[in-house]
Amino acid sequence: MLRIADTRTGRFVEIPSGHRHLLRICVHLSASDAGVGTVHLRAPLVGDVLARAAELHGLESLTVLTTPDLPYEQAQALDRAMSALGIHPPATVGVHHLTETFCAAADVHLLAHGAAAQDAVGGAWIDVGQVRPAPPDGGAPGRGHRLTSGLLDEFAPEGADPLAVRMLLLGHFYRTPITVSSAALAEARRTLRYWRQQVADWAQEPSRPIPADVLRQAHAALADDLGVPAVLDLLVSVARRADVPAGAKFETFAFLDRVLGLDLAREVGHQHPATP
Repeated sequence: MLRIADTRTGRFVEIPSGHRHLLRICVHLSASDAGVGTVHLRAPLVGDVLARAAELHGLESLTVLTTPDLPYEQAQALDRAMSALGIHPPATVGVHHLTETFCAAADVHLLAHGAAAQDAVGGAWIDVGQVRPAPPDGGAPGRGHRLTSGLLDEFAPEGADPLAVRMLLLGHFYRTPITVSSAALAEARRTLRYWRQQVADWAQEPSRPIPADVLRQAHAALADDLGVPAVLDLLVSVARRADVPAGAKFETFAFLDRVLGLDLAREVGHQHPATP
């Protein structure tokens, strides 16, 4: 069972409630005067990770994304940006009212920064922390660009891997505000490249089971308020452990990537076997 802290009450609740096997997630985007921008992508990302974690715990999930009334070009840009970040498409995207059947019965409501909760609607409410790009000149942090065809350009310019943005965001607890700096993004890109190279190397060795202690810690971290940063730390530890065979490291990274969504096995098969 997954536990998550309800922003309104400060208490942990189990989701889904009762004995159901379907987790219903409603993600709410807000709009500023400049429209919906890159800063709003974190809420759909958290919803994606929550759905993946639920599925890892044997639950089915269904996600609805509620948005402002976006022009067609902005709606398309939002779709492309979510796809670039590896976010599974929600079952429904569009303008919804909280009193509609699905949202009214949702187990979890994820609120992008600036979105307002309504006490009349049930389920756990989660405020997702703000994301701001670091200013290039040391001035005040920006508010994020308006949705355009190049929605992720400020974080992932052309030729850069947008999943590095995903990795950077996942490295912070979902409620914690983040200022995205170029140095932090560069470090996320380096770590992602390194892990993919490691996974490709480990894949050449005989498969071994995931260590029981690692599996237990990963499940516990995800079940306890979606502790994804702890899962990333766990992978760092596994990669360094001399007592874990290469094949077990591969299986561990591949298994937990089902939640992380970082395409860690991307380089498998693209390297030549090591020369004896």
